[in-house]
Amino acid sequence: MNASLAQERTAFALTAASVLRRAETARVYEVAHHTALEHASLLSARIGAHVLLKREDQQPVFSFKLRGAYNRMAQLSAAERAKGVIAASAGNHAQGVALAASRLGIHATIVMPVTAPQVKVDAVRRFGGAFTEVVLAGDSYSDAQAEALRLREALDATFVHPFDDPDVIAGQATIALEILAQHPGPLQAIFVPIGGGGLIAGIASVIKACRPDVRVIGVQASDADSMAQALRAGTRVSLDEVGLFADGTAVKQVGDLTFSLCQQYVDDVLRVDTDAICAAIRDIYQDTRSIPEPSGALALAGLKQYVATRGVGDGTLVAVVSGANMNFDRLRFVAERAEVGEQREAVFAVTIPEQRGSFRRFCSALGQHAITEFNYRIGDAQAAHIFVGVQMARRGERDALADAFRANDFGVLDLTDDELAKLHLRHMIGGRSPLARDERLYRFDFPERPGALARFLDRMHPDWNISLFHYRNHGADYGRILVGIQVPPSEHALLRHFLSTLGYPHVDESDNPAYRLLLGA
Repeated sequence: MNASLAQERTAFALTAASVLRRAETARVYEVAHHTALEHASLLSARIGAHVLLKREDQQPVFSFKLRGAYNRMAQLSAAERAKGVIAASAGNHAQGVALAASRLGIHATIVMPVTAPQVKVDAVRRFGGAFTEVVLAGDSYSDAQAEALRLREALDATFVHPFDDPDVIAGQATIALEILAQHPGPLQAIFVPIGGGGLIAGIASVIKACRPDVRVIGVQASDADSMAQALRAGTRVSLDEVGLFADGTAVKQVGDLTFSLCQQYVDDVLRVDTDAICAAIRDIYQDTRSIPEPSGALALAGLKQYVATRGVGDGTLVAVVSGANMNFDRLRFVAERAEVGEQREAVFAVTIPEQRGSFRRFCSALGQHAITEFNYRIGDAQAAHIFVGVQMARRGERDALADAFRANDFGVLDLTDDELAKLHLRHMIGGRSPLARDERLYRFDFPERPGALARFLDRMHPDWNISLFHYRNHGADYGRILVGIQVPPSEHALLRHFLSTLGYPHVDESDNPAYRLLLGA
């Protein structure tokens, strides 16, 4: 444990007033910026609240963590600087320490979990340059911290804690000073993401010292809710495992100092799931054209949940966008889940009779709803099991749609909240089928407009059967669709005529070796 930190803990407990004093003299602006407090006009209009985004993703390291890291390191004595520092981080604190080390000329050893996004690992090396050494160890921040504390003894370096340090907390608290200066008018609540608690401890302390009427509400991922559990239990708890989607806040145990401050000054802590975080990422993008990382969108996800469940009247709400160090490869997953998170997409397994005309009845039951995904493979002579995603215009429509399916005597299983189905089963529907005789396989480009599938079905020969269908909306002008059609060899000429007059671009994949190996009858 850092000596000054141990003295601070034993000498007195931090209070709102003491954090405020430290924040007012913090040295963050030698390297950090005053960030914008932007009106999220599109989201505000949609949810009926005045929403402001505190854009900490605009910092030089694309995260608020620079404030606390630099403020702590700027306080080091000449002797401490000569020995260097060591830190543990899931990524954003590491970048703050690296940039601070480079600016202050201090050698830094930084331990990061092996699960840290590569974009963050690369950024640490870039910001720190010759002053920084990166060590990868463990699967979470807590694992990395254990390794950093082990190395600290060997290196005799100062440990720069990512959250449980008075100077770090004070550095993060400068965000609250900025918010109050930028918005001196009525303010109902500030929503803050929580990992180890340094950010919310600093913000809550300053807010309660200056504007005790303003609510401070923390937000955690439901699978990494160490602060929520600690506050409920009245003591710090250590989680066995933490979810890693919101990797920047994946902390198994919150700090001593941060927990104490949160007990005193935080009004509530909300928990949000992955789909809600993905929807918040999209909301921020639509209003700012910037893409936050999952932890960076936590606060907004909580704000939206708060408004949906409690209402807000005409109050002003602030969400801290804490970071934007997003791995590009995650965007595919985020886009996949954002519609469900906003309850704009419902996912069903629908069972219809395996007979001519069933697909048309199914399309009729959909009404004006657009299909976002459609997966089917013939596998039963009596019943066809379809995985379908459907666009929702408003919340609550999915029950009505399920009723419409049942009115047509279709079996319905609502999978909208089923993680197994959304993560895995949607990609595993199909395989070989002994029923897929005389199957021809085609890739089509369907125009992304209502009625495109119905037009295809209406023009198809009534004696032909669809044995495979796969479609997923990817936001393009044309949908890429894979269709298996059972056509006797004697009718292949009719099939070619049908395809030529349909008007949809297509490719015959019937002889594709991968299809023959994995799906062919």
